[in-house]
Amino acid sequence: MTDPAKVRRHAERIRELVASVVRSQIKDPRLGMITITDARITADLREATVFYTVLGDATAQASTAAALESAKGMLRSTVGKALGLRHSPSLAFVLDDVQDQVKQIDDLLAQARHADAEVQRLAAQAKYAGDAQPYRVDDEDDDVDDEAADTDTSSTDRR
Repeated sequence: MTDPAKVRRHAERIRELVASVVRSQIKDPRLGMITITDARITADLREATVFYTVLGDATAQASTAAALESAKGMLRSTVGKALGLRHSPSLAFVLDDVQDQVKQIDDLLAQARHADAEVQRLAAQAKYAGDAQPYRVDDEDDDVDDEAADTDTSSTDRR
């Protein structure tokens, strides 16, 4: 079984190597403004997944994915030589759409804030459907308490 710290170190090294090679050695014109965000490798060090983001629209993302697919062999050999492992890990590139998810979550939170403000506005203008005090208050209990208080004070006066 492989040490988890070793796996993390290899994943970090793969991320750095792929970013370096993409920046300096790949001259594909389809490659857009790319950022390598993360890399994960399996415990057996055979398969690595590299996450990336692309600045641009869907066509830029598609062309960057095609450029990375065509450069996969060169990237794999570079990673294999640099890591010094018996088997070079196979690379899979995954578009990291965290920014889109963040935007969607922000929009949902803004909608929730707007709905909460609307509920508060309506609650401030709301009136009771019945009495302000919906529970029945027994006046008899208050009278009994008053009589008990009178008897307590009268007994202390006698002494």
